[in-house]
Amino acid sequence: MESSPHYFTPRPSGPESRRAITVELAGRRVEVTTADGIFCPDRLDLGTSVLLRTTPDPPERGELLDLGCGWGPIAMTMALCSPRARVWGVDVNERALGLLADNAAAHGLDRIVAARPQDVPADLLFDEIWSNPPIRIGKPALHELLTTWLPRLVPGGTAYLVVQRNLGADSLAVWLRGNLPPQFTVVKEASAKGFRVLRVHRTLAPDDGVPA
Repeated sequence: MESSPHYFTPRPSGPESRRAITVELAGRRVEVTTADGIFCPDRLDLGTSVLLRTTPDPPERGELLDLGCGWGPIAMTMALCSPRARVWGVDVNERALGLLADNAAAHGLDRIVAARPQDVPADLLFDEIWSNPPIRIGKPALHELLTTWLPRLVPGGTAYLVVQRNLGADSLAVWLRGNLPPQFTVVKEASAKGFRVLRVHRTLAPDDGVPA
């Protein structure tokens, strides 16, 4: 099963049916637990794999965000690469959040926080955001998601988004350029296996300021 058609709902229908799979994250083989009712429960999906292969390592410290975390491959990779950073794995799917919390605990990644969107402090800004965003929620919901979270980058912060080319990666890049505040730049970071990785950077505009 690729994923439940309702993986982006808070409480998936049907039994959880947990199982273990082995994947490669941050250059090492790790066993994780997945379940039905979440995105791509049987393997590391191709888009996420492209993102993890082509994105530079995250900052060593600070606040990092995996937006739409699922069972946790992106959040776990960030935590493995940057053990002194705090990594927020955010999802609306409560089953996915439970899996991320259990997978993080199983591998001693105690700086991962599995959270619903409303549980993230409203004033928290992120040094870096990685995401395989849920394209299939539809354009209005996707646009709202991205314009809510991308502006929460710190000045100088960067987001990396992986989007399938035939599901609108290029048009999304154009839309982001036209709808994010002027201090944000959007470029294509990489392209592989039919996916684009978009790099969204918040520049150090004069009115942003950096605390002394």
